[in-house]
Amino acid sequence: MPGTNNSDQPPLTEPFEIGGIRLANRVLLAPLAGIGNWFVRLQAKRHGAGLAVSEMVSSFGLHHRNERTLRELMRIHPDEHPVSIQLFGHDPEVMRSGAAIAAEAGADLIDINMGCPVRKVRRTGAGVELLADPDLALALARGAAEGSGLPVTVKLRSGIRAGERSGFELAVRLVEEAGVAAIGFHPRAATSGHGGSPDYALTRELVERIDVPVIVSGGLADAGAARRAYRESGAAAVMIARGGLGNPWVFEQLTGRRAEPPSRAEVSEELLWTIDRAEEHLGTERATRYLRKFYPWYVGLLAAPPEVAEELQRSADLPRARELIGALRDPAPVV
Repeated sequence: MPGTNNSDQPPLTEPFEIGGIRLANRVLLAPLAGIGNWFVRLQAKRHGAGLAVSEMVSSFGLHHRNERTLRELMRIHPDEHPVSIQLFGHDPEVMRSGAAIAAEAGADLIDINMGCPVRKVRRTGAGVELLADPDLALALARGAAEGSGLPVTVKLRSGIRAGERSGFELAVRLVEEAGVAAIGFHPRAATSGHGGSPDYALTRELVERIDVPVIVSGGLADAGAARRAYRESGAAAVMIARGGLGNPWVFEQLTGRRAEPPSRAEVSEELLWTIDRAEEHLGTERATRYLRKFYPWYVGLLAAPPEVAEELQRSADLPRARELIGALRDPAPVV
């Protein structure tokens, strides 16, 4: 059943708070780089997520008031509150400034990325590289809190290389010395990427060590995996990343709103909604290209013929894409 866990753990459907911000349940959308814009977050909220975190936003982009960063990445829909804006960077003063701008844009929480393993982020001293410079990490967290006046959370990995506990140790210091309101913990080393088994025992150790919510992420490919991680880690909440791509119904499954899989009609309608929102957000030309990363997630659920999937990927015409997707409606549930 949704929310089944240890007897001393609340169900996933129970509300909780981060820094005084009340969340309706314990199922969150993780920050998804290049994906987690306002309509992806809104979609997760529509399907039951208690909180959605934005894609990574450069604190430097905000500080220098880059037009595209402000126009696209700081767009917040009125219906998606509470919402968390995730920032990355390596300069405490710039982080202070960026967090202030995110707060002005309507963020309810600020999250700092200290877990991204991508080389171009690490080269700047940001992301997971901050595990090697804990004093800078603490300064960034303090700067974000002072600049925004909002609760600050941090998402990090257990370490840079397998067997390391630098992320665990930094998480403790962030709470005790910088007043961070929650920790998003991905218990795999950065060098492991998305491979290997997450160390939920280490997550449980962190839960027992700090007195703020620990939100477990990593390896949550479906509702069953999320329930298992919640139970084994003892965390306060779960954070769904790739498991929600093209499958917002996972939030309904985890919050008790749905037991059965979506029908083909539901999947088709959801993809059409996504196309409409992408066009609204980016304009027709850019949305046409942008949506090519979305189609495979939904087409897999729709069991579309290979030729249809291929045409969608090549399509430079949104009306044709809508026509192809509409034709895939079927009252039968998706297997």
